[in-house]
Amino acid sequence: MKRIDLRSFTIGIFLGIAILSIFLTGALADRLFNFGFIDRFLSREEKGLRVGVSVDQKVVNEESVVIEVAEKVSPSVVTVSIKTPQREVIQFSPFFGFRRGVEDGVEQDIGSGFIVSENGLVVTNKHVVSNTRAKYKVITKDDKEYEVKEISRDPSNDIAILKIDPKDHPEFKLKPVELGNSSDLKVGQFVIAIGTALGEFRHTVTTGVVSGLGRGIVAGSIYEGYVERLDNVIQTDAAINPGNSGGPLLNSTGQVIGINVAVAQGAQNIGFAIPVNVFKDSLSKFNETGKFPAKPFLGVRYQIIDKKTALANQVPQGAYVIEVVEGSPAEEAGILADDIIVQIDGQKLDSDKSLSDIVSSKKPGDRVKILVWRNEEERELTAVLGEAE
Repeated sequence: MKRIDLRSFTIGIFLGIAILSIFLTGALADRLFNFGFIDRFLSREEKGLRVGVSVDQKVVNEESVVIEVAEKVSPSVVTVSIKTPQREVIQFSPFFGFRRGVEDGVEQDIGSGFIVSENGLVVTNKHVVSNTRAKYKVITKDDKEYEVKEISRDPSNDIAILKIDPKDHPEFKLKPVELGNSSDLKVGQFVIAIGTALGEFRHTVTTGVVSGLGRGIVAGSIYEGYVERLDNVIQTDAAINPGNSGGPLLNSTGQVIGINVAVAQGAQNIGFAIPVNVFKDSLSKFNETGKFPAKPFLGVRYQIIDKKTALANQVPQGAYVIEVVEGSPAEEAGILADDIIVQIDGQKLDSDKSLSDIVSSKKPGDRVKILVWRNEEERELTAVLGEAE
């Protein structure tokens, strides 16, 4: 029988304990302090088995997506700038007293937009370019400035198409965006917004998710002569500020899936975007005729009273009128604030049919019968729908 060398055996035991201690210490440090000692001895596949997809790898992937989308789409995103017209002012001088003078218009960035064709079509929100007396221009990421030659407005969808002349900078080729499909959106889907935040910080990139679908918001302003409701808009927590209006909401491949339109007043991280499919339909009609189709206009700002609220308050279900636009078809028909619009041409307003759905199905000039609830009784009024400007 061969004799065991006690000295060699003892050294072997100590070496084994030392190596085991090193690995155990490295594993502990890796967990507690993220030293990654063991990672140096493991292949990428083994690391994947040990910890799944690492947090670092996930962050790097998300960063890469945002960087790629920003680099791809930013050349197609523009800043919309306004120059208000000159105005007369009364000026005072200690030598000449009060005199009439002229004050130059103010030029400032007010919104965002994006290029949809190489021949110079740019999309933005209608409310961004609502001042019909002002002059507008768009500025690209490379600071190329283009005067806006024509504006076509679609106020019922709060969309406008600006026409610029590519020949203003023949050395620069306009790059259109790629339009996606908003009908495929899912709640929780990753999205990216690009725009001129607060009308000051051009090409600001923010990220978030689709927070909700099918939302309804009030669009327009009574001071612009148009107030209606935008239904079926996208809600997102991607940071959207007033200057982002008209800019693109993008998916992770850089396709436009929405047009940023509004931010919830008094709330944080709640923004809204018009689904791109709505715009694609409008753009198709615009390309056919050179203008948006005429949209019917009633002229009320309202809030939906659902069945639960109606039962609780012992009132009918319908559209509660918050405000009536001055000089609108609604005012001429005798509709008042605090009325509840119950029916239009016999169609009840409920969860299946909203006021905007019924009005949108009509044409400018149509005469409609409107049943309202006022002072606990029903009244039938007649309105002739106008044309949204």
